This record gives sequence, structure tokens and C-alpha cells, in this order.
Amino acid sequence: MSGTTTAAALRRRAAGAGANRWVVLVVLCVSLLLVAVDATVLHVAVPAVTEDLRPGAIELLWIVDVYPLVCASLLILFGTLGDRVGRRRILLLGYGLFGIASGLAALARDPQVLILARALLGVGGAMIMPATLSILRQVFPDRRERALAIGVWSAVAAVGAAVGPLLGGFLLEHFWWGSVFLVNIPLMLVSLPVGRMLLPESRGSGDGPWDVVGALMAAAGLFGVVFGVKRLGGGEPAASPFTLAPLVVGAVLLVFFVRRQRRRAHPLVDLGMFARPAFSTSVGCIVLAMLALVGLELIAAQYLQLVLELSPLQTGLRLLPLTFAAMAAGLAGARMLHRFGPRRMVCFGFCVTAGAVLLLTVMGAADNPGLLLFGFVLLGFGLETTLFGAYESMLSEAPPAQAGGAAAVGETSYQLGAGIGIALLGSVMNAAYAPGLSSVPGVPASASASAAHSLGEAYDVAGRLGGPVGVALRRAARDSFVHGLHVTLLVSAGLLLLGAVMALRLPRVMQCAEVTAPVELPAPREVAQSRVSA
Repeated sequence: MSGTTTAAALRRRAAGAGANRWVVLVVLCVSLLLVAVDATVLHVAVPAVTEDLRPGAIELLWIVDVYPLVCASLLILFGTLGDRVGRRRILLLGYGLFGIASGLAALARDPQVLILARALLGVGGAMIMPATLSILRQVFPDRRERALAIGVWSAVAAVGAAVGPLLGGFLLEHFWWGSVFLVNIPLMLVSLPVGRMLLPESRGSGDGPWDVVGALMAAAGLFGVVFGVKRLGGGEPAASPFTLAPLVVGAVLLVFFVRRQRRRAHPLVDLGMFARPAFSTSVGCIVLAMLALVGLELIAAQYLQLVLELSPLQTGLRLLPLTFAAMAAGLAGARMLHRFGPRRMVCFGFCVTAGAVLLLTVMGAADNPGLLLFGFVLLGFGLETTLFGAYESMLSEAPPAQAGGAAAVGETSYQLGAGIGIALLGSVMNAAYAPGLSSVPGVPASASASAAHSLGEAYDVAGRLGGPVGVALRRAARDSFVHGLHVTLLVSAGLLLLGAVMALRLPRVMQCAEVTAPVELPAPREVAQSRVSA
């Protein structure tokens, strides 16, 4: 009886203390939107950056890749540090660093400064991303409300990923390439004081010293693994020392990190969370869902532009239904989770996504707008349903004291899944595409070898050859790409069905009764009085 009374009292206290928790959610979503937009906004500005700064091939690669690389490597470090020193403190520091780095990137006059600025943006992003989820976990102790908040959070993430290229294209039409970074500064200038005023401070138990060595081992290990995976995704040979060495060193460091955490009385990340089937299964589902999403989006963009010959703006508009469907799934996720439970929701999401992928295998060299629209809508809805259910289950299974570490694990899984997806599905695509160009009549062996690298390069080679031979090579390359696309889609569908089977380990029913002490949120009047007295 006393336990029931305590739970009811805590829920009433949460309702009173969290009177402005929905305003907190808005602040957190603005933070996430900026990080998500910045991950993709530079893609359309690469030609302008190349023309202005004249970076070398390696420098251009680092300009594009250093942001996600640094961000993915430092998520666990800053997620667990926030549990120790305060999640709001880390978030506000991330705001400041993100704004400073944005100004540095906008004013960069040589490639090295831009690379440094992008790396600092990655550090700021790593401070912001896990903090938003861990604060959300604390501010919404009631699982039903938290599910709705996560739905809004995930819908904003989907919007940010899609808005990035569109915003970048708009700014480039009217301003210079640095404007894609300047847009962050006024938003951060607003977010800093608003966040300091409205966001609650929270931290974990803080038992024992923070494991600095373990944090650095995790950062270095993740950097090596993500760097190696990105090189594989870029078509680099696996036997290359610049690919193999980072992968091996990174994997060894992560193994030592896991062993170190198991021996410590106060580990940086509580690996006992992975012993919970719901937590470990949710992490695996996030990896598989992102593996399918990023690889498919990359190949779909190439198909729309190179096979159907759509402009970049037309390509972005064709992909918008995917984003809108993902937003709808995020906003409806709380109701679906309550009605169907995590197991059926995530299984359903995987199955819908697999069905969409199989439907898209009908795509050929001719444009079929209706088919693409329906397929992309199913794809966006299914993937967001999967990610929503997996994230919600993962956060709900994690102890409140480990919220930052759990959020960092989820975000790291997200980044690793994206990198592995590009590498794996890109390799499948290349393996299915290249053989079709080995014996095109009249094409020299050297030209065939060059054309086998990518469809864009095949079109360039065909243009230089000209005449009937060039036309034949262009047609063969296009047909081989469509064949490779079909093979890749089938492999992706198989992985998604594997995810549906994996999701059977999730709980059948959503457990809503949680006895979790909520974080006290400052009332607006109290905040104003404290500012006056200060």
C-alpha cells in the first residue's frame, strides 16, 4: 500500500514540478534540429567550397567527414561526463562551442581552418546530442508522456536531416557558402540564455571518480572504427593500411575498454544494461534500421540523379515524402506504442520497411513517380516507427543515473549503423554493378575499368569515347546500376527482416508504472526572482 502511495505521490509531484516541461522539450528540439541540420547542410555547398578554398582531395574528404567522425567518437565521453558534472552544464557548453565553431567555419579562408572548425562543431554536437535525450529522460518520468516527447524529438531529427540540403541550397542561391554556418549563430545566442533559464540541471549518482582513461579509450577506439568504416564506405580497399590499421587499433581499444569497465567498481558505462534483453535488442535494432536507411538514401539519390537525370532540387523534393512520413510516424508513435507495445511496434516497423524496399525493386530505368512516392512514404513511416520504438525502449530500460551514458550508446549505435550501412550496402552495390561493364563491345579495357568505379565515372568515360561506343557504354552502365540497385534492395530487405526477428526479444507490453523521482524544474516566477536577487 505504501509503495502505491509513494508512486502516486511521485506522479503528482512530477506533474507539478514539470509544469513547463513541454517548454523544455521545445528548447531540446531546437538544439537537436541545429545538430541534425549541420550534419547535412554542407553537402550541397561542397562545390562552392572547392571553388573558393581549392582544397586537395584529402582535405576535401576531411572537410566533409570530420564533423560526423569527431561527433560519433566523443558521444560516450560527453554523455557519461554529463552524468557526473551535470547534463545542462555540458549542453550549454556545447551551445557555446557550436556557435563559436560556426563563426570560425563561416569565416575560414583556407581548408585547414575549415577542417578545424568542422572538428569543433563535431565536439559541440557530441556535447549536445546525448544531453538532449538524457535531460528528456529526466524531465519526463512518466513513460507515456516520455513516449510522446520522444516522438516529437525523433520527428524533429527527421526534419533536420531533410532540411539541411534544402536550407543549404537556398542560402547558396542568395549568399556565399559560409552562410550555411552563420545561420547557427543567432539560434545559439538565443538558446544559451533560454536554456540556462529553463533547462533543469540533473546528474547521475556520481559514485567514485570519473574514468578519464576509459573515456579516452572509448573515444580513440570509436574514432578508429568509424574512420575505417567510412573509408570502406568510400570505396577504399579493405587491405589498405590506412583502412585496416584504424579498424584493428580501434577494435582492440574498444575490447580493452569493455574489459576495463567490467573490472571497475564505478564504471564509465554500466555494461550490465546490455544484460537486459530490451536494452541490448533496442541498440541492435537502431543499428540495423540506420544501416538500411543511410545506405538506401545514398543509393536512391544516385538513382534519381544519374538514372532518372533529375536535378538536385528535384531529387530533394522526391525524397521529401520520406521525411513527412517519418514525421507522422514520430508524432503517432506514442499512441502506437501504448496500443501495441514495443515488440509489435518495432516488428511492424521493420516489416513495413522491408515491404517498401521490396516494392522499390520494381524501379527500372524509366521514371515511375507514383511507385517512388508510395515506396518512400512506406520507407519513412516504417523506419521511423522502428527507431521510435527502439529508442523509447532503450531509454526506459536504462537507470535514470545512467541516462547520459544510455543516450550516448544509442546515438553511437545510430552513427555506427549509418557508417556500416554506407560501407556494406555500397560494397554490395559495387559488386553487383561492376561485372556488367567488363565486356561492352568496342570499349577498351582501361575505360571499362574506370567506368566500373561508379555510374558517374562511367558517364564521364562514355562522354569522352563518344559515338556508338559511348552510347553503348552509357546504356550498359545504367542497366548495371539498376541491376546493382535491385540486388542491394534485396540484401537490405533481408537485413530488415532479421531486425524484425530480433525485435521479438522486446517486451510485449509497455510498462507505464515507474517510480522515478522527477527533476525539479524551475518555475518562471522563481527564475525571475533569482535573476533579480542576483
